[in-house]
Amino acid sequence: MILIGLTGSIAMGKSTVGAMFAELGAPVFDSDFVVHAFYSSPVASRVEAEFPGVFSGDAIDRRKLADYVLGDDSAMARLEAIVHPIVDAARDSFVRKAAAGRARQVIVDSPLLLETGAADSVDLVVVVSAPAPVQKARALARAGMTLERFESILSRQTPDQEKRRRAHYVVDTSGPLAATRGQARDLLRCTAGMSGRSF
Repeated sequence: MILIGLTGSIAMGKSTVGAMFAELGAPVFDSDFVVHAFYSSPVASRVEAEFPGVFSGDAIDRRKLADYVLGDDSAMARLEAIVHPIVDAARDSFVRKAAAGRARQVIVDSPLLLETGAADSVDLVVVVSAPAPVQKARALARAGMTLERFESILSRQTPDQEKRRRAHYVVDTSGPLAATRGQARDLLRCTAGMSGRSF
């Protein structure tokens, strides 16, 4: 089985490409989904205890949490110490189940694949990328996004040029969706016969 790490900076289209892989039949582990689920669970009280006031209704308010941690390396490290083990355990379980189901490829969708060193745990690194003006326009079109927040998020992410350099494969999302889907399909076809790791 080939373990493919999917990553990309903010507003590059990583989630869209992940959805395309899933539509094409590849099991996709979505790290962001796991984090969202955790923030809506009773154990999210651990985050509220560390960052008082971020709990709103029955879930963590991600915008309030972002105000706490963006630009504060110490706060971010405390949050990651809570969240990363949960994501890691969920990913390991997902991969084992996919292997038991004889999946040829498994996609691990992780926005911080390179930043956390998790790239060492996959066979291939796939980076989703687009020109900087396209990325910026997409990001600023998001509800609640400001230029300051966008720049703060970018400052914590490996620069796109470096991500592309470290990638085994780059998916360019600057064109039509059909072109992006074609790249995803080609990647799965090219890796279908490769031998990877055993689980």
